This record gives sequence, structure tokens and C-alpha cells, in this order.
Amino acid sequence: MTPDALDREGFAAFMLRLRGQGLTDKTVLSAFEATPRRAFVPDQWQDHAWSDRMLPIPCGEALEGVDIQAKVLAALELTSSTRVLEIGTGSGYTAAVMGRLSARVLTLERYKTLVQQARSRIEALGIGNVMIRQADGAHGVAAEGPFDRIIAWASFDELPRGFVDQLSSGGVMIAPIGPADEPQMLVRLTKTGSRFEEQEVGTIRLQPMTHGMAEAL
Repeated sequence: MTPDALDREGFAAFMLRLRGQGLTDKTVLSAFEATPRRAFVPDQWQDHAWSDRMLPIPCGEALEGVDIQAKVLAALELTSSTRVLEIGTGSGYTAAVMGRLSARVLTLERYKTLVQQARSRIEALGIGNVMIRQADGAHGVAAEGPFDRIIAWASFDELPRGFVDQLSSGGVMIAPIGPADEPQMLVRLTKTGSRFEEQEVGTIRLQPMTHGMAEAL
């Protein structure tokens, strides 16, 4: 089977899985379809690009399964006026998809290698509203807020209350919360006044939030 045929087959299977889970947001699905996932996946994992398994990427990091990525982006309820902060750029795939759905995306990554690779991929697609920066994202970037949406692809031990002030009124943050050595609860946090209202989205297992920037990679 040719790479293009594999891609079509993989995307079709992805669509069927999402419909089975009740996720039918056409805008979100169109953004995923328009963003060539194989361009963000290491060569040795190309055949699994549209699978719901975690895929290794450089610097000891991983690309989340596409199903959970779609579920999270649908839960964010992005619009053409939304300003997004992403913590954990990884391959750059979710930043690229969110760039098609939002006004502006600022994505932070602690590894210079991943920043360079993600920037190259997103520029090649002509997506101009995604800003990629090497930074310590553990505490966000308060000076550049407020944001309408925040997504973290690393887990917190407890509710990340420090991010409340970085959200606009009614803004939403989605983050995994729980111990690093156990499955974490993926929580949707909506800013109401000076506090969060919590809603469980599902379970996930991601690496814990790491402070600082990587020096060697």
C-alpha cells in the first residue's frame, strides 16, 4: 500500500473511532484532515501516524495519540477569535491544528531541537499565526496573557491555580492532574471570577511538568 493510501486509510479509521465516541465537530475534524499528520511523525512510525497510541519523538518525548488530541481540542471549543497558550509543543502537530481553528497560538517547549523541528514543519504548511518559543512553561507566561484557552501536555500534581490569572473571564484550561506514576485525570477548568470550575474530560498518562529549559538538546 502506498503512503498516501495508508494515510487515507488511517484517517478514515480515526474518523470512525471518533464517531463511535460521539465526537462529530466538523470544524475540528476538518482541521485535523487539513493538517498532514505524517509530516509530524518520525519516519519509523509513519504507518502508525493516525493511531491512538503514543509515538516516540526526539528528546525522550512522545506524541499523544490522535484520538485524545481531537478530544482535547474539541473540549477547548476554539473559535476564530481565540488566543491560545499551549504548554508542550512536542512535534508541533496540535499547535498546527489549533492554528487553523484559532486567532493566535503561543506554544512553549523546553527542548530547542523540538522547537526548531516544529517551527520548520509549521512554516512549511504556511500557518502564520502560531508562535513557537523555547521556554519553561511550568508557570505559563503571565506577561503575555490573558489567554482564552490554555492546554498543557504535561501533568500537574495538583490543581494549577496559578494559571487562573492568565485566563480571560470565562476562559478554559485543560490539563492532566495527578501523580506521575499513575493515570491522571484530564480536567477542563473554566475560569469563574477568581477560581476554577472543574469538569472531568477523561483519563490520560503523561509525563510530569518539568521546570526549566533543556541545556543540551
